[in-house]
Amino acid sequence: MIVPLDEGRFKFGKNWQQFLKLINEGRIGIAEESLKQMLGIETLDGKTFLDCGSGSGLFSLAAKRLGAKEVHSFDFDPYSVACTGELKNRFYSNDTSWTVEEASVLDAGYMKDLGKWDIVYSWGVLHHTGDMKKALKNVVFPVRKNGMLFIAIYNDQGGKSRRWTFVKKLYNRCPGFLRFLIWLPLIFFVEAKALLIRLVKLQNPLPFKYWKKYKEDRGMSKFTDYIDWIGGYPFEVARPEEIFEFYRILGFKLEKFITAGGGHGNNQFVFLNTGDGS
Repeated sequence: MIVPLDEGRFKFGKNWQQFLKLINEGRIGIAEESLKQMLGIETLDGKTFLDCGSGSGLFSLAAKRLGAKEVHSFDFDPYSVACTGELKNRFYSNDTSWTVEEASVLDAGYMKDLGKWDIVYSWGVLHHTGDMKKALKNVVFPVRKNGMLFIAIYNDQGGKSRRWTFVKKLYNRCPGFLRFLIWLPLIFFVEAKALLIRLVKLQNPLPFKYWKKYKEDRGMSKFTDYIDWIGGYPFEVARPEEIFEFYRILGFKLEKFITAGGGHGNNQFVFLNTGDGS
């Protein structure tokens, strides 16, 4: 069942509003490189790009900058829609080939009505819908034959994932002015643990180098993603093999896979629609 936006659901868009202040040419360039590396392309010239759960809008912008002839961005969260709209207005205010609207990936009718797209992108979104299996299925509808599906899904860590689900529920039920009592010690614990591991390995224990690398990987903000991770509810997880098999049956071939290394992050998948699904 879909969790209503005002009943225990994390307001991702409000978090993205803070991130918008950090977006600059450097971050946009990094996002472009991320798409190029995962999709195995140098340009999106002549391609269409569908961003399912656009969040800040950074990757819709990156697709546009890479030459996509048409970009369509949508999100269930009205704050995220506003963020994407603001980013479009900032860089492509009069461009009618980039549209932004409020919609849900769980709406099968909407997804079918979108038509067919060359690239369907949904990074770290489908596991936050409240019905991940339905969301995984619905993103198939707009992928044209020989088109690409690029998704990222939280890794299933068993008991750890269940404990994180409890933390996320608690965070969203907590009054906003008290939430720092949850995120502050959690971030401190994670960073302290990482610092100790680096000390044991005789590496530079300070985090700045690793925060910089995090930014360089996708152009995102470490703190923004921490809050997204701690508060992100609804929350579901999957083992990589579950995602492989799910899309194999639907006629999709795995083209690229980057694992979270058994940790709590996102496994990233790029599938090719062979058109051979049942």
